[in-house]
Amino acid sequence: MSDRLKDKVGLITGAAQGLGKEMAKVMIAQGANIVITDINEPILEEAAKELSCEKIVLDVTKENQWKSVISQIDKQFGSLNILVNNAGIGGGGDVEHTDIDSWHQVHSVNLDSVFLGCKYALPLMRDSGNGSIINISSMSGIVASHNMSAYNSSKAAVRHLSKSVALHCAKSTNTVRCNSIHPVFTRTAMVQSMIDSAPDRNIEEKLVKQIPLRKLAEPIDIANAALFLASDESSFITGTELIVDGGLSAT
Repeated sequence: MSDRLKDKVGLITGAAQGLGKEMAKVMIAQGANIVITDINEPILEEAAKELSCEKIVLDVTKENQWKSVISQIDKQFGSLNILVNNAGIGGGGDVEHTDIDSWHQVHSVNLDSVFLGCKYALPLMRDSGNGSIINISSMSGIVASHNMSAYNSSKAAVRHLSKSVALHCAKSTNTVRCNSIHPVFTRTAMVQSMIDSAPDRNIEEKLVKQIPLRKLAEPIDIANAALFLASDESSFITGTELIVDGGLSAT
């Protein structure tokens, strides 16, 4: 099948690289018109050329920029069927060693941006019909760790916000759904850089040992999950989390 998203219009944040770029690639291959956004303009330009898709520079923490992006999509396409709130940052530190500025920054990028995306995309998605909001959370939003207090908090909040949005959509429109995806450690450039720069040279082995399938996830694993939620195949799925963790949460 190559038309699972035929004629659908989608917006993916943080899509210049990593998971966002892989999701855009998969959705475009399935017939969607995808607009990719990112705050990093040079690599966004490269990604748009590679994927042959539209691009808009977006700082996901800025409310006015969200309004502008949705307005541009409305003017160009007249509809929006898929929103993937993917942009996010990491953030290490236990509760005693996380300063308040870092706490606010992680929540601004990882959580506030999801709120803004849902808030401003929803009216256009409601008018477009048959819409799917996909919020990228993390297994860290379900299973906590001692040294990632801000990241754990932000990703857990994305999980519950997604449920609230889903219930609102079900009440205000029966055509827009909202779900969250929770990936385990995934071999993106960011994670690979973390592995390569870690003082503990056995860090990848330790990560893999936590996963029953005995390997890290690949970006395509997450992209395929997003593709399913974006497609009409998941038309009766809303308010839930799709866990892509190689069995970690089953242990």
